Amino acid sequence: MKEVHVRFFAAFREAAGVELETVHTCAASAGELFSEMARKFQGLGHEPAALVAINDEMSGWDTVLQDGDEVLFFPPVAGG
Repeated sequence: MKEVHVRFFAAFREAAGVELETVHTCAASAGELFSEMARKFQGLGHEPAALVAINDEMSGWDTVLQDGDEVLFFPPVAGG
């Protein structure tokens, strides 16, 4: 089990109702952590176009999490 700090941005922050959440998790990857957060905060849903950063560096969903990481979740941005 590791402790990670999850920061939500824009629509994800509104859906979660919080900007920052410190969690104890067994999630091995950023994708697993997002799924865990989506179960906790129903409004997050499943966002395949969302982006993730770990410790201020853009990352992939399969990036392995380490104890103490800060994980940033960004919702998809619509353009036009």
